[in-house]
Amino acid sequence: MTDDPTTLPTAPAAETVTKAAKPRRNWLVALPLVLFGGLAAIFLYQLISGHDPQQIPSVLIGKTAPQTVLPALEGVSGPDGGPMPALDLTGFGDGRPVLVNVFASWCGPCRDEHPLLMDLAQDERFKLVAINYKDKPENARKFLESLGNPYAAIGVDQKGSATIDWGVYGVPESFLVAPDGEIVFKQTGPFTPEAVKTGLLPAVERVLAGPSKGTAPTS
Repeated sequence: MTDDPTTLPTAPAAETVTKAAKPRRNWLVALPLVLFGGLAAIFLYQLISGHDPQQIPSVLIGKTAPQTVLPALEGVSGPDGGPMPALDLTGFGDGRPVLVNVFASWCGPCRDEHPLLMDLAQDERFKLVAINYKDKPENARKFLESLGNPYAAIGVDQKGSATIDWGVYGVPESFLVAPDGEIVFKQTGPFTPEAVKTGLLPAVERVLAGPSKGTAPTS
């Protein structure tokens, strides 16, 4: 009997599929190890280079601040004893730099940095304002009643939509905005005495000294 040349053998085809599937399964098994190795390499590089892992560059540095307008946090007194002003960053009124701090009552690091904000509020070279992020108004009020209110204005962003425009990664974060509306400094995470001394205050001094000749570093 003559073999039919159109008949395809089945066994070798099945074997080919099995051999092709094995490398794919092996690759899937190895993927978590590859990802872990990559993250470990990045972490090791940061340790060796001395780079602060909290130092995340902002694409907004050197650009105009978002024209943020948010309602006031009701039930909180402002600096003059009257109702707390709402947040309006469509203009920069008195010509001073503005430090915009994003905070929430449920944020532990916000509580840690708050004493520093109380001290910074005494510096009349700039204006300290806040965006209250995804918070319950009653909790935000209790937070400020307990720790003090350093802000000249507070805007409530319960849905978190306004902070998206600022490129916020998490709270707390702070932005120094020059009188012309340019973002010149960003603090990712809570302020520390060192961050204030080596990051924020030099940025304030550069703004007050004259037009920016380059962007300030983030911290």
